[in-house]
Amino acid sequence: MRVYVPLTLSGLARLHEAGEVGPAPLTAYAVTPALREWYLSGGEEELEYAALSRAAAGSLRLIATDPEVARRRVVLAAEVPDRVAVADPDLALAVEALGEVRVVEAVPLRWLAAVHVDAEDAADDIALAADAVGAADQGDDDAQFTVDGAADHELLWYGVQEIDRLL
Repeated sequence: MRVYVPLTLSGLARLHEAGEVGPAPLTAYAVTPALREWYLSGGEEELEYAALSRAAAGSLRLIATDPEVARRRVVLAAEVPDRVAVADPDLALAVEALGEVRVVEAVPLRWLAAVHVDAEDAADDIALAADAVGAADQGDDDAQFTVDGAADHELLWYGVQEIDRLL
């Protein structure tokens, strides 16, 4: 199963050092039955993009909790055994948890398919969005507009062998 794991650049550095992302359980996003049901129309590529976008929002939330990390979203794409990614049936239909899965094992480097990272020029908008995410969660429309602006930046694709260069 393809899962998308939200990280930060600091988390990517820890992965590079340790050879895995962990400890488990990890929150990730995937094309789950609930996500398929929510997006009634759309092919597999669109569903994968929706899961990647959910993970990018997760990365933004990680950035918002740590003022020391670089203001660039990071998402790992990994192929994990099906038994390793588990959807919580209690959250399956909650809109805020669409596509969310728990990865019950650390994700070793060998399972990674790609790394998605914001371009450096996105950092200012990502910083503004990270600062606004709490207010957006409380219903502030202006803050939500700022958070949505982060999604205007497409994450760039990198091969796993390029992690050194990203760091």
